[in-house]
Order: sequence, then C-alpha cells, then structure tokens
Amino acid sequence: MKVFDLGGMEVQPYAQRDMNVFYRAPEFKARIIELPQGGEIPRCEMSDHVIFLVLAGQADVTVNGQTSSLGEQQCLITAPATFSMKTEKGARLVGIQIAARPPY
Repeated sequence: MKVFDLGGMEVQPYAQRDMNVFYRAPEFKARIIELPQGGEIPRCEMSDHVIFLVLAGQADVTVNGQTSSLGEQQCLITAPATFSMKTEKGARLVGIQIAARPPY
C-alpha cells in the first residue's frame, strides 16, 4: 500500500507527461494532469479505458465528439476512444489508464 499526496505533487507540462506518472503497474497507470488557464490536451486516440477525476478547477473533455464539462470532485470514465481536453480557468486532474481486455 502507498498513499499519494495528489495536491502536493509537482506537475510537468504535457510534452513531458510521462514524468507525471506516479504509479505504474502492468494493467494500469495513474498520472497527475495540470492544465493552466486556456490549456489543452490535443486530440489523441486511447487504446485503454480512461478515468479522469477533477481535483481542482474545471475541464471540458471531448470523447468521440461528445463534450462533457467536469468540475471539482467529478469524474469521467470511458472505454477506449478518441479524446481531447481543454480548460478556460485551469484544472488539476488525476488520469488513470486501464488496459483494455477482452470480456471474460
């Protein structure tokens, strides 16, 4: 067991996002995402299931062309998809990627 201080973690810019992974296992990884005012994550294809949990701020997440606005203490869960994210005021999130597996 390990406890993580999500509010105290230093966050690198999107271009260095692999440095923001704070836990990695064969089946999943978890990272901190911080977007400044007007920040965004460009459109990308995800082959994993994804969970975004907003710790602070607000972010608009687009999944396969459908946009949802997430505020503090809200999360979005999606199957593998094409997604992007942007924020006007800034946001700090946890992003969890879970390897897609065939149904049992």
